[in-house]
Amino acid sequence: MTTPPAPLAKAPDRLSLRERIPNIAILGPLLALLLAVIFFSTQSDRFLSPQNFSLIFQQVSYVAVLAIGQTLIILTSGIDLAAGVMMALGGVVMTRLAVNSGLNPFLAIGLGLLATTFIGWINGLLITRLRLPPFIVTLGMFGIVFGVTQVYSRSETVSNLPAPLTFFGSTFQIGTTTWTYGTLLMLALYLLTHVILTQTSPGRHLYAVGNNPEAARLTGIPTTRVLVMVYTLAGLTYGIAALLLTARTGVGDPNAGQTEALASITAVVLGGTSLFGGRGAIIGTLLGALIVGVFTNGLTLMGVPSVYQYIITGLLTILAVAVDQLSRRKA
Repeated sequence: MTTPPAPLAKAPDRLSLRERIPNIAILGPLLALLLAVIFFSTQSDRFLSPQNFSLIFQQVSYVAVLAIGQTLIILTSGIDLAAGVMMALGGVVMTRLAVNSGLNPFLAIGLGLLATTFIGWINGLLITRLRLPPFIVTLGMFGIVFGVTQVYSRSETVSNLPAPLTFFGSTFQIGTTTWTYGTLLMLALYLLTHVILTQTSPGRHLYAVGNNPEAARLTGIPTTRVLVMVYTLAGLTYGIAALLLTARTGVGDPNAGQTEALASITAVVLGGTSLFGGRGAIIGTLLGALIVGVFTNGLTLMGVPSVYQYIITGLLTILAVAVDQLSRRKA
């Protein structure tokens, strides 16, 4: 006589108190952003102009989109050290296919997005099927993707891009201020991700997997499928970031992206997302990216050398991680 299997517990369909904490946690990054804006507005007359704010949004757009994928991964207790070089590969694939191979630019963009999405899928499979740490998998993928990018591009920058590849760098006017379509795309992606994370079952499953993978599995959530999907979607966002970077610079650069993974992690951490997973909000990541952008822009207007900007950004990252660690100890 066999014992019938116990029914699976119903997956949570409402946000728990712990899952609601991220909505409160974005107040910290928002306050930090406001204080930074107030400080730099007292240091430079040019800082508080609408055109300068438009410039800040343009400067952070591709890193902010990169950070969307990084946020999804960090919410599951993972990390992606290959995000930047995957973005560079996506940009090189798009530009070389369109310029060197004469492919239709829209098809070239699609194949570039497909390349980064495929690598994200491979990352997800390696992490879930072989049970390898995300840190090791993406560190190894960093070297592989960087090498492939150099070989495929012959270490040459691709220029003279067709119009579809630079469209998101073109501008439109609101009043006397010019904005880029890339900024609009970035904001639309954040709105879409916010809705998915807070209003849909896959979004709630992602938080559950990040909080406690075993408990999530016992409630019937397909944790392996969720993780593979997260890394695959992250790869897609890296491809979109590649399109924004290409549109902003006007070239396909094989050497781009070597420090952008760290920049995206910085934006996520400054935005209040826990490196231990299960806690954070995508709007916080946008605020984190803007904090970095405001500091970079403000220090530049003050005439501070760029080397000090790296030091300050690093200090901010360590401070944000320390605050996260302390908050977990008190929880």
